Amino acid sequence: MPVSERGRTVEDMDETSQIDEAAAYAKAFGIPDIVEVLLPDTCGILRGKWIPGHSMSKIWKSGVPIPLSIFGLDVWGCEVEATGIHIETGDKDGLCWPIPGTLKPVPWSPRPAAQVLMTMHLPDGAPWLLDPRQQLARIVDRLAARGLTACAAFELEFYLLKPGAEGAPPQPVFSTEGQPRQNMYSMTDLDAFAPLLHDMRTAAASQGLPADTVISEAAPGQFEVNLFHRDDALAAADDAILLRRLIDGVARRHGLRATFMAKPLLDFAGNGMHVHVSMKDRSGANIFGQEGGEGERLLRHAAGGLLATMADSLLMFVPSFNGYRRLVPGSYAPTGITWGYDNRSVAVRVPNGPAEAMRLEHRIAGAEAHPHLVLAAILAGMLEGIEAGIEPPPPLSGNAYDHDAPRLSPVMAEAISRFAASPFIERTFGAEYRRVYAVMKQEELAAFSRAILPLEYDTYL
Repeated sequence: MPVSERGRTVEDMDETSQIDEAAAYAKAFGIPDIVEVLLPDTCGILRGKWIPGHSMSKIWKSGVPIPLSIFGLDVWGCEVEATGIHIETGDKDGLCWPIPGTLKPVPWSPRPAAQVLMTMHLPDGAPWLLDPRQQLARIVDRLAARGLTACAAFELEFYLLKPGAEGAPPQPVFSTEGQPRQNMYSMTDLDAFAPLLHDMRTAAASQGLPADTVISEAAPGQFEVNLFHRDDALAAADDAILLRRLIDGVARRHGLRATFMAKPLLDFAGNGMHVHVSMKDRSGANIFGQEGGEGERLLRHAAGGLLATMADSLLMFVPSFNGYRRLVPGSYAPTGITWGYDNRSVAVRVPNGPAEAMRLEHRIAGAEAHPHLVLAAILAGMLEGIEAGIEPPPPLSGNAYDHDAPRLSPVMAEAISRFAASPFIERTFGAEYRRVYAVMKQEELAAFSRAILPLEYDTYL
């Protein structure tokens, strides 16, 4: 039996108390070759380390040191010096600790492997508030102080692509030439990739991810996987992070790529991240389903808060330069600050259902957004509306694109400016988080502004 660095086997760890996760995993699956330590950065990109399986107990005993500055990396993994959290601070380590229940096998790995999701703390044990998961935890605590628990679920859209050269235009698994091909909700498209999609479902089951419906979406090679609701907002966002990794990993094992890019094909639907949220009181009852008009009032106020804070939070919902290409009329991606009942053209939809299932569906975020930041901004907006009693405008019916409603900015620069000056963002996430996130996105925008597009060569060369 391999021996840990502290001189004990994985099997006899923590014998005087309950068996820890590492020991339970080893008993169920054997000791893996490696444990993939996963830490989502500010962009939602997974960073981390491989740790030998025979040493995995130290993850729970000692934590895993990773530089605090990992939350100052841009979407290309480069240090954003303007954040002021890199070498000028000595580039100190934080201490990452495992999130309970996330040590799982990696079925798509070519060798026996496990993975565990981590969150960042300072060496003294205080949460590192540049970690988006810690920001969501603060919002969850605010809800708890009011006797509320968020119940949330994510829906993730993605394209399957043929392998291609890095930076080359995407090649969907179905042709995009000729007559436009949506084939929405197609069973034959599901059948065409049944082995891959079944492997995704099997992998989700082995990792305990609550995967629900799989559908063929509104574009060639586009699919959607829905997750079941969780009455634990942190776990719901963790699920979304891990589902993206699973989809990517299984697709690669099948010789394909999966992309969550918000708008990979100009003439077809983008990839969205829709989030369904309800609220439970201390008794476990859905507050939006209360009788006598009280549930309807609270639902309106929650929607009002989302609309009132939507422009300020847009940079978290649409964090990428490409994401603003998705917000176009007629695309099922919202363009206005709108809400309505059973209406997929609005930004905040109230789905049909019984009173106990009343909820809001937030439809703005792109699939590449950070689930923890998206959910934190949603919950904070809903709480703002409930606490302040914000009344929304009348709900829209019919095609929301035809209504004269306030518009979401289609320009990243405007979203950055609004975010950087927002009192709501400062109150919710803190002045330092607002500053760091804004300068990171400003640097990202500047990089795209310095690039010469192929269309420019076609036009002017």
